[in-house]
Amino acid sequence: MNDDTATGLEPDDADLDLPAPGWDAIDATLTAVYGSTQPTHVAYDPPMGRSDNLQGCSAYPVDGHWHYVTYGLSELYEPAPDADPAVSGWGFELTLRVPAGPTEVAPEWPFVIINEIAKSVNAGRIQGLAAGGRVDFRAPITGFPNLADAPDTGLTAYALTLDPRLGEILTPNGRVSFLQLVGVTAAEKELMLASSTAEVLVHLAVADPMLTTDPARA
Repeated sequence: MNDDTATGLEPDDADLDLPAPGWDAIDATLTAVYGSTQPTHVAYDPPMGRSDNLQGCSAYPVDGHWHYVTYGLSELYEPAPDADPAVSGWGFELTLRVPAGPTEVAPEWPFVIINEIAKSVNAGRIQGLAAGGRVDFRAPITGFPNLADAPDTGLTAYALTLDPRLGEILTPNGRVSFLQLVGVTAAEKELMLASSTAEVLVHLAVADPMLTTDPARA
């Protein structure tokens, strides 16, 4: 796994003057939820448009956890003339919630992992991501032991569900669903195959309605 992230507080400089109705719509949604809370924002180098990377990812501190939200799987800027007006880009952005640590600094490993998944989507290696789907790492979903701050864990796959706070929005570029990644064990993945992803996540949500991915859970 390659760590090609670079921190920053703004979009890529080359894009600063471009109209960004999709970006603005995501910002407005997050402001409606988090008000004036300032996120930790990471930009990726090389940025979207010159690579399969995301444009960026923001992490908001909230209720004992960090809420990560991507920018770049939906259409952030003006869409191409032949783009489907009903769906923005891939039609979704990814989110992830992880427990807050002992400091006020957002963990770095989620920024890398969420970008790796997005890169696979943009490159066509992962197709058809939607609520109810799964991404099976068959290894620790934190990137352990390859990422410096990644904890070891028995969670080896991500399940996808609609983010409980962000849901789905309609932007000037079309519909965007916020799909939350939820870390699960191999045994939980097998239960999902036997029943459904949604059914297993309902049971997990009894203990944690926000479906935080806690590496220490397994």
